Amino acid sequence: HFTDTTKGVWPVVTKEGYNEKNAGRVKLVDDLQDKKTEIYKRIVSEAAEARPGVLALMDAAIEADDIAVGICSASTRAGFEKVVDSIVGKERLDKLDVIIAGDDVTAKKPDPMIYNLAAKRLGLDAQKCVVIEDSLVGLRAAKGAGMKCLVTYTASTAAEDFYGEGADAKVPDLTANGVVTLDAIFGPLKKGSDELIETIRDSSAGAGAGVVEVVDT
Repeated sequence: HFTDTTKGVWPVVTKEGYNEKNAGRVKLVDDLQDKKTEIYKRIVSEAAEARPGVLALMDAAIEADDIAVGICSASTRAGFEKVVDSIVGKERLDKLDVIIAGDDVTAKKPDPMIYNLAAKRLGLDAQKCVVIEDSLVGLRAAKGAGMKCLVTYTASTAAEDFYGEGADAKVPDLTANGVVTLDAIFGPLKKGSDELIETIRDSSAGAGAGVVEVVDT
C-alpha cells in the first residue's frame, strides 16, 4: 500500500524502531494496523447504529417460525464481530440461523460464494432467499447466487444504477417509503409473484442499495 501510494518511496518515520529495513517496515505497518483497529472499535462502540428499520425487521424474522435469518458480511470476523456486537447485540446474534464473515470464504463479494454458503448451511434453494444489501458489490453477489435482492441505498450511492444491475427493489431505508415488513417482502412471493415490495419500492426511474440476509423457508 505504501509503495503504491508514495510512488515507491517509503515514508520517513523518525520514531525509534521504524526504519527502511524490512523489519522496521513490517513493524510500522503492523502498528498502523493496530492503531486503525483501535480507532475503528472506539468509533463503532460510541457512534455506530443500525439503519432505520433493520433491527425491527430482524426481530420479526427471528420470531417467525417459517423464516430463517442471518448475516453475511464481507468484513473479517475480527472487525465484523465488534460492529454486530455493538449494533445488533449478542441476544439477537444468538438467535440467528447463520452468520458468515469474509474470512469464512475464499472469494469475497461480488463473488456469490458467501451467499451460496449461507443457502447451503440453511438447506435452502437460492430462489427462496431474499438478501438485503446496501451496495453494488453486495447486489452483484446476491444476484450471482440466484437470489432476490432488496437494496437500501444511501445518499452517497443514490445515483448508482441498482435496477440496471438487477435489483428486485430499492428504498432509501426500510422505513422511508413505508415500513418494509416480512409480509411486504414474502407475502407476494408466497403467492407466486416475482415482485418485491411493489407498493413501497422506488420506481425504476428513481434513485438507487446490508448486513442482513432474510431467508424464506
